Amino acid sequence: MATNILIVEDESIVRKDIERSLTKLGYNVIAQADNGEKAIEMAKEHKPEIALMDIMLKGNMTGIEAANEIKKIIDIPVIFLTAYADEATLNKAKVTEPHGYILKPFKEIDLHTTIEMALHKHKKEQELKVENDLLKSLSAFKTDAQFLFVKHHSRLIKLNTSDIYFVEALKDYVQVVTKDHKYTIHATMKDVEKKMPAGIFQRVHRSFIVNMEKIEAIVGGNVVVQDLHKEIPVGGNYRDELGSRINVL
Repeated sequence: MATNILIVEDESIVRKDIERSLTKLGYNVIAQADNGEKAIEMAKEHKPEIALMDIMLKGNMTGIEAANEIKKIIDIPVIFLTAYADEATLNKAKVTEPHGYILKPFKEIDLHTTIEMALHKHKKEQELKVENDLLKSLSAFKTDAQFLFVKHHSRLIKLNTSDIYFVEALKDYVQVVTKDHKYTIHATMKDVEKKMPAGIFQRVHRSFIVNMEKIEAIVGGNVVVQDLHKEIPVGGNYRDELGSRINVL
C-alpha cells in the first residue's frame, strides 16, 4: 500500500512539482497545505504517515512551529524542505527532532531516499518504544520473581532466575551467565542488582553478583561457581555480608 504523505509548501509551483515527483515514485499525496495553520488541520483530518514540510512558510507560523504542533497531535516523521542551510535555521529545526532534510532544488532520488530512511527510522523508534514500555512493565515485578527477561539479539529471552549462575560487569555492559549461555545487555550492576531476587543472589564484588545456590566452594578469597568452575573474587566491602549468609561448621 502506498505511503500517505502531507506536503506543506507555500509556493504552488514547487508544491505541484513535489506532488508530481511523489506520485511518480509511487507515494500517495493525501493532503497539501500552503501555511502552518492549514497544515495542522490537514494532519488532524487526514492522518498522513509522513510530512514534507517547508521551513520558511508565509504567514504567522513557520514550518518548524507547524511541525512541532503536528507531532503533538500525531506521531509521524517530518522531513524539512529548505533552501536555507545556514546553521541558525538548522539549529531551530533540530528542536522538533526531524527525520531528515532535503535541500532545494532536489532530485527525485534524494526525495525517495530521504523518505524511505525517515520511515525506516521512525518504525525502529516505534518498535524500541514498545520494547521499552514492555521492559518497564516487566521491571515492575517484585524482586522475588522466579524469572526475568533479558534482551538478546533483539529478542526478550525469559530466564528462570535459578538458572543464572552469576552476573558480571563489562564496562558499559552486563553479562548474565547461565550454564550454557552468556547474555550481554546494556545495563548497570546497580540496576541489575535491584531486579535480582535478594534471597538467591549476593553481590560479592563491584563487578560480580553470584547465585548463592551455585557456589561450589570458597578458595583463597574467591568463590568457585559449580559446573563452570569459575573463580570469582570477593571484594573487601562484600566479605562480611557474604560471610553472614554462609553456615560454616
